Order: sequence, then C-alpha cells, then structure tokens
Amino acid sequence: MNKDVLAQKEADVAELSKKISDSSSVVVVEYRGLTVAEITELRHALRNENVEMKVYKNTIAQRAVEQLGLDGLDAALKGPNALAFGHDQVAPARVLADFAKTHDKLILKSGIVDGAVVDEATINTLAGLPNKEGMLAKFASTLNAPVIKFALTIKALAEKKGQAGEAPAEEAAA
Repeated sequence: MNKDVLAQKEADVAELSKKISDSSSVVVVEYRGLTVAEITELRHALRNENVEMKVYKNTIAQRAVEQLGLDGLDAALKGPNALAFGHDQVAPARVLADFAKTHDKLILKSGIVDGAVVDEATINTLAGLPNKEGMLAKFASTLNAPVIKFALTIKALAEKKGQAGEAPAEEAAA
C-alpha cells in the first residue's frame, strides 16, 4: 500500500477517534435509499441541535472504536453508514429517531453514549427523553414541588385558623 494512502487512513482513524472521545453521544445510522434532499433535510435538523453527521468508511470506524477499546459496534458497521456526533447525550438520538418516523429508509443501528456502546433499543429510549435543558427544568420542578405544597398547606392552615378566630369575635359584638 502506498505510504501516502496509509498515512491518510491513519489520520482518518485518529480524527474519528478524537471525535468519538470528544462527543457525549454517537449514533450509527444506515442511510441507504435516502435521497440527497432527504439527507440535506436531516443534516439541517441535526445542525439545529448542534449535532454533526459524517460518513466514514466502515474499516476506518472499526479501527477507531478498536483504538478506543469499545467492543460491540462491529455488527452495526456493515453497509452504508453515517455517524452522528453530539455533545448532548440525547440530541442525536432524538433528532434521528424523529426523522426515522417519517423516513423509513433511515435505520438506527447502534451508538456510543458516554463511552459505552449501546444498542438500538437504548437509542430509541434516549430519543424519548427531553434535551439537557428540559431535564434540568423537570428536575428543578421536582425539587420545587414539596416546598410549594408545604407553603400551600401552611397558608390553608392559617386561613382556617383565621376563619375560626373571626367567628367568636363577631358573636361577641352582637
């Protein structure tokens, strides 16, 4: 093999390894049968969520995941695949799953979330979750709920006591 070609492949493996390690979430999808317009639409939807999608040769992807010590992705790296990289654990899965609902040619295969290889079922589960800001908002409301209930209970007790205390004063005046 030509030294230049080998050097380029090694550079591609290093680039992909860095992208995978820098990403919180990577989703492997098969895009066979999608039109250029559909892929452009998908890339636009991904870009809106700060997710990058790129096509790599399967051998490059296999070497990159081997280099990172990730096992279990070999079965997914067959056929024409694209990899979606996100800094949010949920965003790539959510956008791709939403797109796959209306475009049955897009197939979610597998992925890597926080350094662990996950299957299609886990990707679909992640797709049902809100983004990071949505999760933080739900968490904050969960923390806030007991305080609000306590405050409403105290208010109700105070109003009840106030009503009970007012009745004898009115009778005394009469």
